[in-house]
Amino acid sequence: MVALQIRDVPDEVRDILAERARQLGQSLQGYLLDLVKNEAERAGNVALLQRFEGRSDGAETSMGETVHELDADRAARAAGPRPSPGEPGTTA
Repeated sequence: MVALQIRDVPDEVRDILAERARQLGQSLQGYLLDLVKNEAERAGNVALLQRFEGRSDGAETSMGETVHELDADRAARAAGPRPSPGEPGTTA
């Protein structure tokens, strides 16, 4: 494993971080290691999201359009199944 060192950390920043670590029942080192690990994991999330930039697969529809489509689908389901053309009781 690698050791990281951060220079010139202001005392008040160190004190805030130490207090936060204490509140969580962690050492300052353990708390900072968790922060660094979480940041590294988020970097992977950003890379994943960037892969989807510029896609045009319908993900850019407005909320209003989506709500309208969902309402229409729900209304159609509530109306029950529609008879297919040629079924008894239909005119076609």
